[in-house]
Amino acid sequence: MQLGHPGAVFLKSDWFYNVVVTTHALMMIFFAVMPILIGAFGNWLIPLLVGGKDMIYPRMNNLSYWLSPNALYLLMLSFSTDKGVGAGWTIYPPLSVYPYHSGPSMDVLIVSLHLAGLSSLVGAINFASTNKNMPVLEMKGERAELYVLSISVTAVLLIISIPVLGGGITMILFD
Repeated sequence: MQLGHPGAVFLKSDWFYNVVVTTHALMMIFFAVMPILIGAFGNWLIPLLVGGKDMIYPRMNNLSYWLSPNALYLLMLSFSTDKGVGAGWTIYPPLSVYPYHSGPSMDVLIVSLHLAGLSSLVGAINFASTNKNMPVLEMKGERAELYVLSISVTAVLLIISIPVLGGGITMILFD
């Protein structure tokens, strides 16, 4: 089975191959790694490790959770709208702008990534505030668990980087 060229047996279209690779990469990054490794394990382990019953803002936790399925739905919609998004997982121009994506599929994908980013941002704010304000077991500084420290660093990095990502993909949307 060869997938590397347009005349392949399995995938007849080179554009469809790009669409499948793009959708797979975005699903793995924004809907598998981020929500499962950071969101699910963080929501389960952080309250246990800091000695609380739940995260400090449970409604923010709920908002972060319910934004993810909507963003995933829009990602799958962008896969099936028009010809799909075949710009690669980085969504760099020129593949993500006018001559290659003149239809609504790129716009739907960008809205999907905005929702996924908002979900991660809300979750990161909740993790950072929980780790800062709720160490019940006097586990601050060098006495803190390594997982709590790693989630705190990850939350700060997400709070810094997600608005930059949102600004970049908004510029692609307006291009």
